[in-house]
Amino acid sequence: MFLLCEVCDFKRFKTAGSFMSFLGLVPGEYSSGSKRKQTGITKTGSPRLRRILTEAAWQHRFPGTGSKIVAARRTGQPALVVALAEKASLRLHKKFRNLQLRGKSPQVMITAVSRELSGFIWAAMNLAA
Repeated sequence: MFLLCEVCDFKRFKTAGSFMSFLGLVPGEYSSGSKRKQTGITKTGSPRLRRILTEAAWQHRFPGTGSKIVAARRTGQPALVVALAEKASLRLHKKFRNLQLRGKSPQVMITAVSRELSGFIWAAMNLAA
Protein backbone atom coordinates (compact mmCIF):
# COMPACT_ATOMS: atom_id res chain seq x y z
CA MET A 1 0.00 0.00 0.00
CA PHE A 2 2.84 2.35 0.87
CA LEU A 3 4.38 1.73 -2.53
CA LEU A 4 1.16 2.73 -4.31
CA CYS A 5 0.78 5.87 -2.21
CA GLU A 6 4.36 6.96 -2.80
CA VAL A 7 4.51 6.25 -6.54
CA CYS A 8 0.88 7.10 -7.43
CA ASP A 9 0.99 6.46 -11.18
CA PHE A 10 3.15 3.66 -12.59
CA LYS A 11 2.34 4.74 -16.15
CA ARG A 12 4.80 7.61 -15.87
CA PHE A 13 7.63 5.05 -16.00
CA LYS A 14 8.09 3.84 -19.57
CA THR A 15 10.54 1.08 -18.63
CA ALA A 16 11.46 -0.93 -15.56
CA GLY A 17 14.86 0.77 -15.65
CA SER A 18 13.29 4.19 -15.27
CA PHE A 19 11.36 2.93 -12.23
CA MET A 20 14.57 1.51 -10.75
CA SER A 21 16.25 4.85 -11.38
CA PHE A 22 13.38 6.64 -9.62
CA LEU A 23 14.00 4.43 -6.59
CA GLY A 24 17.75 5.07 -6.67
CA LEU A 25 18.61 1.41 -7.20
CA VAL A 26 20.87 1.95 -10.21
CA PRO A 27 24.64 2.44 -10.12
CA GLY A 28 26.05 5.95 -10.31
CA GLU A 29 28.68 6.81 -12.89
CA TYR A 30 31.52 9.28 -13.28
CA SER A 31 32.65 9.57 -16.89
CA SER A 32 35.21 11.77 -18.56
CA GLY A 33 36.49 11.13 -22.04
CA SER A 34 37.31 7.46 -22.37
CA LYS A 35 37.38 6.90 -18.60
CA ARG A 36 34.29 5.41 -17.01
CA LYS A 37 33.86 4.72 -13.30
CA GLN A 38 30.74 3.17 -11.82
CA THR A 39 29.89 3.78 -8.18
CA GLY A 40 27.37 2.34 -5.74
CA ILE A 41 23.64 2.97 -6.03
CA THR A 42 22.62 6.58 -6.56
CA LYS A 43 20.19 6.68 -3.60
CA THR A 44 18.00 9.25 -5.33
CA GLY A 45 14.28 9.08 -4.74
CA SER A 46 12.48 7.94 -1.64
CA PRO A 47 14.66 6.31 1.02
CA ARG A 48 11.50 4.79 2.56
CA LEU A 49 10.66 2.95 -0.65
CA ARG A 50 14.21 1.64 -0.92
CA ARG A 51 14.06 0.46 2.69
CA ILE A 52 10.74 -1.33 2.13
CA LEU A 53 12.06 -3.06 -1.00
CA THR A 54 15.25 -4.00 0.81
CA GLU A 55 13.27 -5.56 3.66
CA ALA A 56 11.15 -7.46 1.14
CA ALA A 57 14.29 -8.68 -0.64
CA TRP A 58 15.51 -10.45 2.50
CA GLN A 59 12.60 -12.89 2.08
CA HIS A 60 14.19 -14.25 -1.09
CA ARG A 61 17.13 -15.77 0.75
CA PHE A 62 14.97 -18.87 0.95
CA PRO A 63 13.21 -20.60 -1.94
CA GLY A 64 9.48 -20.07 -2.27
CA THR A 65 7.98 -23.31 -1.00
CA GLY A 66 4.44 -22.74 -2.21
CA SER A 67 2.76 -22.85 1.19
CA LYS A 68 -0.98 -23.30 1.69
CA ILE A 69 -1.26 -19.71 2.92
CA VAL A 70 0.27 -18.33 -0.27
CA ALA A 71 -1.89 -20.64 -2.39
CA ALA A 72 -5.00 -19.39 -0.59
CA ARG A 73 -3.97 -15.78 -1.22
CA ARG A 74 -3.49 -16.47 -4.91
CA THR A 75 -6.96 -17.97 -5.46
CA GLY A 76 -9.09 -15.63 -7.49
CA GLN A 77 -6.12 -13.60 -8.73
CA PRO A 78 -5.49 -13.15 -12.47
CA ALA A 79 -3.43 -15.99 -13.94
CA LEU A 80 -0.88 -13.57 -15.43
CA VAL A 81 -0.21 -11.99 -12.05
CA VAL A 82 0.17 -15.38 -10.34
CA ALA A 83 2.57 -16.54 -13.07
CA LEU A 84 4.60 -13.35 -12.70
CA ALA A 85 4.74 -13.79 -8.91
CA GLU A 86 6.00 -17.37 -9.25
CA LYS A 87 8.58 -16.33 -11.83
CA ALA A 88 9.73 -13.49 -9.58
CA SER A 89 10.06 -15.75 -6.55
CA LEU A 90 12.22 -18.25 -8.42
CA ARG A 91 14.35 -15.64 -10.17
CA LEU A 92 14.98 -13.54 -7.06
CA HIS A 93 16.06 -16.56 -5.02
CA LYS A 94 18.30 -17.70 -7.86
CA LYS A 95 19.88 -14.23 -8.06
CA PHE A 96 20.52 -14.24 -4.32
CA ARG A 97 22.14 -17.70 -4.44
CA ASN A 98 24.31 -16.85 -7.46
CA LEU A 99 25.62 -13.70 -5.79
CA GLN A 100 26.18 -15.62 -2.56
CA LEU A 101 28.20 -18.28 -4.40
CA ARG A 102 30.29 -15.52 -5.99
CA GLY A 103 31.21 -14.30 -2.50
CA LYS A 104 29.38 -10.97 -2.56
CA SER A 105 28.60 -9.19 0.70
CA PRO A 106 25.05 -9.44 2.09
CA GLN A 107 24.45 -5.74 1.44
CA VAL A 108 25.39 -6.09 -2.24
CA MET A 109 23.26 -9.22 -2.62
CA ILE A 110 20.17 -7.66 -1.06
CA THR A 111 20.55 -4.43 -3.03
CA ALA A 112 20.76 -6.42 -6.27
CA VAL A 113 17.69 -8.47 -5.32
CA SER A 114 15.84 -5.24 -4.39
CA ARG A 115 16.61 -3.81 -7.81
CA GLU A 116 15.36 -6.97 -9.51
CA LEU A 117 12.25 -6.98 -7.29
CA SER A 118 11.45 -3.42 -8.32
CA GLY A 119 11.47 -4.56 -11.95
CA PHE A 120 8.91 -7.26 -11.17
CA ILE A 121 6.77 -4.75 -9.27
CA TRP A 122 6.85 -2.43 -12.28
CA ALA A 123 5.82 -5.32 -14.55
CA ALA A 124 2.97 -6.35 -12.24
CA MET A 125 1.65 -2.81 -11.99
CA ASN A 126 1.72 -2.44 -15.77
CA LEU A 127 -0.17 -5.73 -16.14
CA ALA A 128 -2.82 -4.44 -13.76
CA ALA A 129 -3.13 -1.07 -15.50
